[in-house]
Amino acid sequence: MTNITQSNKYDSGISFVFPGQGSQKVGMGKDLLEFKTSKDIFDRVDNALGRKLSSVIFDGPDDDLMQTYNAQPAIMTVSIACYEAMKERCTSDFPSPKYVAGHSLGEYTSLYVSGVLDLEETAKLVSLRGELMQDACEKNPGTMAAIIGLDEQSVYEISRQTGTYVSNINTDSQTVISGNKSAVASAVDLATSRGAKRAIPLKVAGAFHSDLMKPAAEELKNYMSDLDFKDPLIPIIANCTATPLTTVSEIKEELINQICNCVDWNRSVKFMINSGVNSFVEFGHGGVLGNMIKRISSESAITSIDTTESMNCNI
Repeated sequence: MTNITQSNKYDSGISFVFPGQGSQKVGMGKDLLEFKTSKDIFDRVDNALGRKLSSVIFDGPDDDLMQTYNAQPAIMTVSIACYEAMKERCTSDFPSPKYVAGHSLGEYTSLYVSGVLDLEETAKLVSLRGELMQDACEKNPGTMAAIIGLDEQSVYEISRQTGTYVSNINTDSQTVISGNKSAVASAVDLATSRGAKRAIPLKVAGAFHSDLMKPAAEELKNYMSDLDFKDPLIPIIANCTATPLTTVSEIKEELINQICNCVDWNRSVKFMINSGVNSFVEFGHGGVLGNMIKRISSESAITSIDTTESMNCNI
Protein backbone atom coordinates (compact mmCIF):
# COMPACT_ATOMS: atom_id res chain seq x y z
CA MET A 1 0.00 0.00 0.00
CA THR A 2 1.33 3.41 -0.90
CA ASN A 3 1.79 6.13 1.71
CA ILE A 4 0.54 8.77 -0.74
CA THR A 5 -3.03 10.02 -0.73
CA GLN A 6 -3.85 10.97 -4.30
CA SER A 7 -6.44 13.71 -4.60
CA ASN A 8 -7.97 15.99 -7.18
CA LYS A 9 -6.06 18.83 -5.55
CA TYR A 10 -2.80 18.11 -7.33
CA ASP A 11 -0.63 21.18 -7.14
CA SER A 12 2.72 21.01 -8.88
CA GLY A 13 3.66 24.19 -7.04
CA ILE A 14 3.93 22.45 -3.65
CA SER A 15 6.86 20.67 -2.01
CA PHE A 16 6.85 18.84 1.33
CA VAL A 17 9.96 19.26 3.50
CA PHE A 18 11.15 17.53 6.68
CA PRO A 19 13.56 18.79 9.38
CA GLY A 20 16.73 17.17 10.67
CA GLN A 21 18.53 16.73 13.96
CA GLY A 22 18.48 19.72 16.28
CA SER A 23 14.74 20.35 15.97
CA GLN A 24 13.84 17.94 18.79
CA LYS A 25 12.08 19.00 21.99
CA VAL A 26 10.56 16.96 24.80
CA GLY A 27 6.77 16.88 24.39
CA MET A 28 6.77 17.43 20.64
CA GLY A 29 3.95 15.68 18.84
CA LYS A 30 2.04 14.74 21.98
CA ASP A 31 -1.12 16.57 20.94
CA LEU A 32 -1.14 14.56 17.70
CA LEU A 33 -2.30 11.53 19.69
CA GLU A 34 -5.88 12.72 19.20
CA PHE A 35 -5.54 11.48 15.62
CA LYS A 36 -5.80 7.71 15.26
CA THR A 37 -3.31 7.63 12.39
CA SER A 38 -0.72 9.54 14.41
CA LYS A 39 -1.18 7.35 17.48
CA ASP A 40 -0.69 4.32 15.24
CA ILE A 41 2.58 5.83 13.95
CA PHE A 42 4.02 6.19 17.47
CA ASP A 43 2.87 2.68 18.44
CA ARG A 44 4.25 1.07 15.28
CA VAL A 45 7.63 2.76 15.67
CA ASP A 46 7.83 1.61 19.30
CA ASN A 47 7.06 -1.94 18.21
CA ALA A 48 9.51 -1.84 15.30
CA LEU A 49 12.35 -0.63 17.53
CA GLY A 50 11.44 -2.82 20.49
CA ARG A 51 11.57 0.11 22.90
CA LYS A 52 9.30 2.95 24.07
CA LEU A 53 10.75 5.75 22.00
CA SER A 54 7.42 7.56 22.37
CA SER A 55 8.02 7.88 26.14
CA VAL A 56 11.34 9.60 25.49
CA ILE A 57 9.68 11.91 22.94
CA PHE A 58 6.78 12.88 25.18
CA ASP A 59 8.35 12.78 28.65
CA GLY A 60 12.13 12.98 28.19
CA PRO A 61 14.33 13.63 30.00
CA ASP A 62 16.05 16.16 27.74
CA ASP A 63 19.42 14.45 28.02
CA ASP A 64 17.95 11.20 26.69
CA LEU A 65 16.16 12.84 23.77
CA MET A 66 19.31 14.75 22.82
CA GLN A 67 21.25 11.52 22.30
CA THR A 68 21.71 10.96 18.57
CA TYR A 69 20.33 7.40 18.68
CA ASN A 70 17.08 8.77 20.16
CA ALA A 71 16.92 12.19 18.49
CA GLN A 72 17.05 10.92 14.93
CA PRO A 73 14.18 8.38 15.07
CA ALA A 74 12.22 10.76 17.32
CA ILE A 75 12.32 13.61 14.81
CA MET A 76 11.45 11.25 11.97
CA THR A 77 8.51 9.80 13.91
CA VAL A 78 7.04 13.18 14.80
CA SER A 79 7.38 14.42 11.21
CA ILE A 80 5.56 11.35 9.89
CA ALA A 81 2.90 11.66 12.61
CA CYS A 82 2.33 15.30 11.55
CA TYR A 83 2.08 14.22 7.92
CA GLU A 84 -0.40 11.42 8.66
CA ALA A 85 -2.51 13.62 10.96
CA MET A 86 -2.75 16.23 8.23
CA LYS A 87 -3.86 13.58 5.75
CA GLU A 88 -6.51 12.34 8.19
CA ARG A 89 -7.84 15.84 8.83
CA CYS A 90 -7.84 17.04 5.22
CA THR A 91 -8.75 13.79 3.38
CA SER A 92 -9.67 14.72 -0.21
CA ASP A 93 -8.18 18.22 0.14
CA PHE A 94 -4.70 16.88 0.85
CA PRO A 95 -2.38 17.91 -2.02
CA SER A 96 0.10 15.76 -3.91
CA PRO A 97 3.47 17.53 -3.93
CA LYS A 98 5.80 17.92 -6.88
CA TYR A 99 8.83 17.10 -4.70
CA VAL A 100 9.74 16.00 -1.21
CA ALA A 101 12.98 16.98 0.51
CA GLY A 102 14.52 16.71 3.94
CA HIS A 103 17.47 18.34 5.67
CA SER A 104 20.02 15.62 6.52
CA LEU A 105 18.01 13.18 8.68
CA GLY A 106 14.84 14.61 7.09
CA GLU A 107 15.86 13.00 3.81
CA TYR A 108 15.07 9.65 5.46
CA THR A 109 11.59 10.87 6.37
CA SER A 110 11.15 11.53 2.65
CA LEU A 111 11.71 7.83 2.00
CA TYR A 112 8.49 6.98 3.82
CA VAL A 113 6.42 9.81 2.37
CA SER A 114 7.51 8.98 -1.19
CA GLY A 115 6.79 5.26 -0.74
CA VAL A 116 10.42 4.06 -0.92
CA LEU A 117 10.27 2.25 2.45
CA ASP A 118 7.43 1.37 4.80
CA LEU A 119 7.25 2.84 8.31
CA GLU A 120 8.93 -0.04 10.10
CA GLU A 121 11.81 -0.20 7.62
CA THR A 122 12.29 3.57 7.82
CA ALA A 123 12.26 3.54 11.63
CA LYS A 124 14.83 0.75 11.86
CA LEU A 125 17.07 2.40 9.27
CA VAL A 126 16.97 5.78 11.01
CA SER A 127 17.51 4.23 14.43
CA LEU A 128 20.56 2.37 13.14
CA ARG A 129 21.85 5.54 11.47
CA GLY A 130 21.60 7.34 14.80
CA GLU A 131 23.42 4.55 16.63
CA LEU A 132 26.19 4.34 14.02
CA MET A 133 26.68 8.10 13.95
CA GLN A 134 26.78 8.17 17.76
CA ASP A 135 29.47 5.47 17.67
CA ALA A 136 31.41 7.41 15.04
CA CYS A 137 31.26 10.51 17.24
CA GLU A 138 32.83 8.54 20.08
CA LYS A 139 35.52 7.02 17.84
CA ASN A 140 36.31 10.31 16.08
CA PRO A 141 35.42 13.19 18.44
CA GLY A 142 34.53 16.44 16.75
CA THR A 143 32.10 19.32 16.67
CA MET A 144 30.38 21.85 14.38
CA ALA A 145 29.93 25.61 14.11
CA ALA A 146 27.58 27.90 12.21
CA ILE A 147 29.15 30.75 10.25
CA ILE A 148 26.69 33.58 9.61
CA GLY A 149 27.27 36.57 7.39
CA LEU A 150 29.95 35.20 5.06
CA ASP A 151 29.30 33.84 1.59
CA GLU A 152 29.81 30.20 0.72
CA GLN A 153 33.15 30.63 -1.05
CA SER A 154 34.61 32.55 1.90
CA VAL A 155 33.64 29.72 4.24
CA TYR A 156 35.10 27.12 1.88
CA GLU A 157 38.40 29.03 1.95
CA ILE A 158 38.34 29.13 5.75
CA SER A 159 37.56 25.41 5.79
CA ARG A 160 40.50 24.69 3.50
CA GLN A 161 42.88 26.73 5.64
CA THR A 162 41.80 25.15 8.93
CA GLY A 163 41.32 21.53 7.88
CA THR A 164 37.58 21.56 8.58
CA TYR A 165 34.65 20.46 6.42
CA VAL A 166 31.72 22.42 4.99
CA SER A 167 28.79 20.37 6.29
CA ASN A 168 25.64 22.40 5.62
CA ILE A 169 24.95 25.24 3.20
CA ASN A 170 21.67 26.44 4.66
CA THR A 171 21.26 29.85 2.98
CA ASP A 172 23.41 32.30 1.03
CA SER A 173 24.81 33.61 4.31
CA GLN A 174 24.54 30.68 6.74
CA THR A 175 27.00 27.81 6.43
CA VAL A 176 27.93 25.11 8.94
CA ILE A 177 31.42 23.64 9.28
CA SER A 178 32.61 20.54 11.13
CA GLY A 179 35.81 18.80 12.15
CA ASN A 180 37.93 18.10 15.19
CA LYS A 181 37.42 20.57 18.02
CA SER A 182 40.68 22.49 17.69
CA ALA A 183 40.25 22.90 13.93
CA VAL A 184 36.67 24.16 14.34
CA ALA A 185 37.81 26.60 17.04
CA SER A 186 40.45 27.94 14.64
CA ALA A 187 37.85 28.26 11.90
CA VAL A 188 35.52 30.20 14.22
CA ASP A 189 38.32 32.65 15.06
CA LEU A 190 39.28 33.05 11.41
CA ALA A 191 35.67 33.59 10.32
CA THR A 192 35.23 36.27 12.98
CA SER A 193 38.39 38.04 11.88
CA ARG A 194 37.15 38.02 8.28
CA GLY A 195 33.88 39.72 9.06
CA ALA A 196 31.39 37.02 9.96
CA LYS A 197 28.40 38.50 11.79
CA ARG A 198 28.45 35.48 14.06
CA ALA A 199 30.46 32.27 14.33
CA ILE A 200 28.67 29.99 16.76
CA PRO A 201 29.93 26.64 18.10
CA LEU A 202 26.99 24.20 18.05
CA LYS A 203 25.93 21.84 20.83
CA VAL A 204 26.15 18.63 18.83
CA ALA A 205 27.45 15.13 19.46
CA GLY A 206 30.11 15.28 16.76
CA ALA A 207 31.28 16.33 13.31
CA PHE A 208 28.29 15.31 11.19
CA HIS A 209 28.60 15.38 7.39
CA SER A 210 32.37 15.05 7.45
CA ASP A 211 34.96 12.32 6.92
CA LEU A 212 34.81 11.66 10.66
CA MET A 213 31.52 9.86 9.95
CA LYS A 214 33.05 7.32 7.53
CA PRO A 215 32.68 4.36 9.93
CA ALA A 216 28.92 5.02 10.08
CA ALA A 217 28.59 5.28 6.29
CA GLU A 218 30.34 1.97 5.70
CA GLU A 219 28.18 0.04 8.15
CA LEU A 220 24.96 1.65 6.99
CA LYS A 221 25.74 0.70 3.40
CA ASN A 222 25.98 -2.97 4.40
CA TYR A 223 22.64 -2.80 6.24
CA MET A 224 20.81 -1.10 3.36
CA SER A 225 21.79 -3.82 0.91
CA ASP A 226 19.16 -6.09 2.51
CA LEU A 227 16.29 -3.57 2.53
CA ASP A 228 13.47 -3.67 0.00
CA PHE A 229 13.73 -0.18 -1.51
CA LYS A 230 11.15 0.88 -4.10
CA ASP A 231 11.34 3.62 -6.70
CA PRO A 232 9.86 6.83 -5.25
CA LEU A 233 6.33 7.87 -6.15
CA ILE A 234 7.44 11.47 -5.66
CA PRO A 235 10.93 12.69 -6.63
CA ILE A 236 13.21 13.31 -3.64
CA ILE A 237 15.57 16.29 -3.88
CA ALA A 238 19.04 15.07 -2.93
CA ASN A 239 20.95 16.82 -0.16
CA CYS A 240 24.30 16.38 -1.88
CA THR A 241 23.45 17.28 -5.48
CA ALA A 242 20.23 19.33 -5.15
CA THR A 243 18.71 17.28 -7.99
CA PRO A 244 15.77 14.82 -8.08
CA LEU A 245 16.25 11.20 -7.05
CA THR A 246 13.93 8.92 -9.03
CA THR A 247 15.45 5.42 -8.76
CA VAL A 248 16.49 3.03 -5.99
CA SER A 249 20.14 3.08 -7.03
CA GLU A 250 20.25 6.89 -6.90
CA ILE A 251 18.61 6.93 -3.48
CA LYS A 252 20.98 4.37 -1.94
CA GLU A 253 24.01 6.24 -3.25
CA GLU A 254 22.68 9.53 -1.88
CA LEU A 255 21.92 8.14 1.59
CA ILE A 256 25.48 6.89 1.98
CA ASN A 257 27.11 9.98 0.49
CA GLN A 258 25.25 12.48 2.64
CA ILE A 259 26.56 11.06 5.92
CA CYS A 260 30.07 12.27 5.08
CA ASN A 261 29.29 15.09 2.64
CA CYS A 262 27.69 18.51 2.60
CA VAL A 263 23.94 19.07 2.85
CA ASP A 264 23.28 21.78 0.26
CA TRP A 265 19.88 22.95 1.44
CA ASN A 266 20.29 26.35 -0.21
CA ARG A 267 20.60 24.90 -3.71
CA SER A 268 17.94 22.27 -3.01
CA VAL A 269 15.37 24.95 -2.24
CA LYS A 270 16.45 27.06 -5.22
CA PHE A 271 16.15 24.03 -7.51
CA MET A 272 12.57 23.45 -6.38
CA ILE A 273 11.68 27.12 -6.81
CA ASN A 274 13.24 27.22 -10.27
CA SER A 275 11.20 24.11 -11.13
CA GLY A 276 7.94 25.89 -10.37
CA VAL A 277 7.48 25.34 -6.63
CA ASN A 278 6.02 28.37 -4.88
CA SER A 279 4.73 26.78 -1.68
CA PHE A 280 6.52 24.68 0.95
CA VAL A 281 4.87 22.63 3.69
CA GLU A 282 7.17 21.62 6.56
CA PHE A 283 6.07 18.62 8.61
CA GLY A 284 7.83 18.38 11.97
CA HIS A 285 8.66 20.30 15.10
CA GLY A 286 10.18 23.74 15.24
CA GLY A 287 9.70 25.39 11.86
CA VAL A 288 13.48 25.45 11.29
CA LEU A 289 13.30 24.77 7.56
CA GLY A 290 10.53 27.30 7.05
CA ASN A 291 12.75 30.00 8.53
CA MET A 292 15.61 28.99 6.22
CA ILE A 293 13.35 28.99 3.18
CA LYS A 294 12.13 32.51 4.05
CA ARG A 295 15.74 33.69 3.94
CA ILE A 296 16.31 31.96 0.60
CA SER A 297 13.07 33.14 -1.02
CA SER A 298 10.89 35.72 0.69
CA GLU A 299 8.24 35.24 -2.01
CA SER A 300 7.60 31.55 -1.29
CA ALA A 301 4.58 30.55 0.77
CA ILE A 302 5.56 28.50 3.82
CA THR A 303 3.35 26.42 6.11
CA SER A 304 4.79 24.69 9.17
CA ILE A 305 2.79 21.76 10.54
CA ASP A 306 3.86 20.63 14.01
CA THR A 307 0.73 20.77 16.18
CA THR A 308 -2.98 20.13 15.73
CA GLU A 309 -3.55 23.88 15.98
CA SER A 310 -1.21 24.53 13.03
CA MET A 311 -3.10 22.24 10.66
CA ASN A 312 -4.81 24.16 7.89
CA CYS A 313 -6.18 22.24 4.92
CA ASN A 314 -5.91 25.30 2.68
CA ILE A 315 -2.27 24.76 1.81
